Amino acid sequence: MMFALLAALAAPEAAAGTKCEDLARLSLPDTTIVSARSVPPGPLQPPTGPATEALPATCRVAGATRPSADSDIQFEVWMPVTGWNGRFQGVGNGGFAGAINTPALARFVALGYAVGSTDTGHRGDGTDARWARGHPEKLIDFGHRAIHEMTEKSKAIVRAFYSRAPERSYFHGCSNGGRQALMEAQRYPEDYDGIVAGAPANFWTHLLSKAAYDMQATVADAAAYIPASKLPALEAAVLAACDARDGLSDRIVDSPADCPFDPGTLACTGAESDSCLTPAQLGALRKLYAGPRTAEGTLVHRGFSPGGETGRGGWALWITGPEPGKALLAAFATGFFRDMLLGQTEWDVRTFALDRDLARADDALARVLNATDPDLDRFRRRGGKLIVYHGWADAAIAPLNAIDYYESVRARMGAEKTDGFARLFMLPGVQHCAGGPGPSGFYGPSALAHDAEHDVEKAVERWVEKGVAPDRIVAASYKADDTPSSGVARTRPLCPYPQVARWTGSGSTDDAGNFVCRLPDRPPASRP
Repeated sequence: MMFALLAALAAPEAAAGTKCEDLARLSLPDTTIVSARSVPPGPLQPPTGPATEALPATCRVAGATRPSADSDIQFEVWMPVTGWNGRFQGVGNGGFAGAINTPALARFVALGYAVGSTDTGHRGDGTDARWARGHPEKLIDFGHRAIHEMTEKSKAIVRAFYSRAPERSYFHGCSNGGRQALMEAQRYPEDYDGIVAGAPANFWTHLLSKAAYDMQATVADAAAYIPASKLPALEAAVLAACDARDGLSDRIVDSPADCPFDPGTLACTGAESDSCLTPAQLGALRKLYAGPRTAEGTLVHRGFSPGGETGRGGWALWITGPEPGKALLAAFATGFFRDMLLGQTEWDVRTFALDRDLARADDALARVLNATDPDLDRFRRRGGKLIVYHGWADAAIAPLNAIDYYESVRARMGAEKTDGFARLFMLPGVQHCAGGPGPSGFYGPSALAHDAEHDVEKAVERWVEKGVAPDRIVAASYKADDTPSSGVARTRPLCPYPQVARWTGSGSTDDAGNFVCRLPDRPPASRP
């Protein structure tokens, strides 16, 4: 099969100027070209969601590849008819995937890229994992195979359409897409020259075990549930403690590891109200911040960092939910244990036992789903560059997990080698992938400018193509959500870990020009 695919990549399948529709006859291993059609310039209405911005004339190819008898990996490749920049861009999926990332396809093709996306082998909502029951091959597709298959087949299609292979290939994904990104660097280092991995869910079995643990902490005892009405008081107490430490009153926790917040300061001293926490609620809160440990005391996964408890991407969405058991992390914990691991139709979090069920998850699925291998030498030796980013206010995936993985790479490969091909950027005040009080406009439509100084995707391109490593990326936040047209509210430099942005002491704290990147007083604690 591999030789057939290499032949497809190498052979001149079509001459320059080949009609898009001719690609329907392209022969690729284990693959069916479902459609190949020319799309005229203009906006596109995807199956769900709003119409895209006006797109250039595009060749849109849909395919299905089946590397196993139970595989059905749907993918699409979009290619600009004119003005191709010579690059291929792969894009990732969030949650349990289940849909082709049409908005990302539209965004990149409008910028001149040939771009590919896959549903990872199944169709469904991103919080629905019922497709996994009794389908181990589909779990492999979801875990790592589908992105690799999409990448290889997409490049062959690009080669056939333009009569030349992409000069460079890049990948960007966040959350599960960040896990996919690291999986590519670890398992398939030949696929991409530059990879951007955002908020990676790479320690999958431990992350979802933590989600079950957190869910249990807040619902097993009804008195322990922390309602959304108490989150503003929690965040206010966090900010009061953290602002006193960093000296800035900007609603951003710059260095959560240095924040002296004590949950006990919120203890109710009289009648319960929304401004205080009961003993049961304080117990749950401490568990959420600390992270679960096994009976032997081994940390399973990092706990959450203080900051970002409110807002659209805060705790009411991910951790505590609008009511007990209705948070997004509860849905993911249920989907993982009920559908992916146990293959059952019912699962009750009250039956979850951390040591037992974590061991089951690791034994059955760690090799398929976890992207924790610190040995990236094959990727480094072929010239690959990796940028990882994570928001300090992430309420979905504990941000210290990204630091743990980056430090494991440095420990395995050495600091000098690692610095030559990998960077980690920690984003103060930024929630899951984007949003929050901190400046999160540092890629895509929300970037202040599409250059290497302001856009992480352009930063990795410059690193790959010109050898200039990013030592600072200026991010922006806007007056209305992530809408640049509303006007810039704040800019702040993002610094390569372990450096942090520190105010110079003069000028506006909303201006990145008044900050410098330097080493902190002490780095975040290493993994226990």
